[in-house]
Amino acid sequence: MNCVNPAYLQPAKVQELALQFQNGEPYKHIILDNFLQADIANALYDHFPSVEKLSKHYKGLNENKSEGSNFSDFHPAFTQVRNCLMSKEFCKWAESVTGIRDVFITDDNLGTGLHQGGDGSFLDIHVDFNIHHLKNVHRRLNLLIYLNKNWKPEYGGAMEMWNADMTKLEKKVPCDFNRCLIFQTNEISYHGYSKISLPPGQTRKSFFAYFYTQPTAETLKNLKYHDTVFKAKPDDSAMKKVGTNVKETAKNFVKSQLKKMGVKF
Repeated sequence: MNCVNPAYLQPAKVQELALQFQNGEPYKHIILDNFLQADIANALYDHFPSVEKLSKHYKGLNENKSEGSNFSDFHPAFTQVRNCLMSKEFCKWAESVTGIRDVFITDDNLGTGLHQGGDGSFLDIHVDFNIHHLKNVHRRLNLLIYLNKNWKPEYGGAMEMWNADMTKLEKKVPCDFNRCLIFQTNEISYHGYSKISLPPGQTRKSFFAYFYTQPTAETLKNLKYHDTVFKAKPDDSAMKKVGTNVKETAKNFVKSQLKKMGVKF
C-alpha cells in the first residue's frame, strides 16, 4: 500500500469513506483527492505514454479513445501502482470502504490499464460489462485515477454520472490531477464523458483498475451476461439514438451467443 496517500488508510478515515460511499448518488461512489503519494503521482504524469504506445484505439459511434495494458512498454512507476492496487492489502481496504467482500483485480487487460484521449475524444454514457467473458467473475467496482495537470474547465472531460433511467445528469466529477473516483458497477451505473476540446499536446489521461468477486453458481445463473451497453442521451439526434440502440442490441446478442458457445473474443 506504499503508493496510496497514508491519510486514506487511517481507521477513522476508512469509516468516513465507507459512509460516503454508501450514501453516494446517483449510485454508490467516493471521490478521493490527492489519492496517490505525490512523488508517485508525479512520476505517472511525467512518464505517461503517448497515445501511439497504447495497444488499443477505439473510434466509432459511441467512443473515441485509446487504451492499453501493455505495462512492459510503460515506465516502472505504472507497474508499481498496478502491483499496489492488486495487493491483498489494498483489496482489503477496498472491501472495508465499499462493503463488497472478497474483491480482487484480474491480472489481465480487463483488470488494470491506462486510458487516454486527445482533442475530440469522448466516451458515451454506458454501463460496463457485468461478467468477465473469459474468467467468469463478477465485475463490482471501477477505480479511476486521473492524471491531468493544469486542466481547464473549458476542456470538458468531467465524468458524467446519470440516473437509473438515463433521463438526468446527476453529477459531474472533474478529471483533475491525482483525483481518484471509485464507484460500484451495476445495471444502473451510467457514466461517461462528453466530447473534449483540447489544445495541441494536451490529452485526457487516467489509470484504471476493475474489481471483481467470485460469483456463486446461483449468481451466475441469475446474472445474464452483457458486454458494455451504451445509451444515447436525451438530447442526442434521432439518428444517433436509433444507431446506438441497433448497434448495442446486435453487439450484445452476438457476444452473449459467443460466450454461451465458449468462443473466446
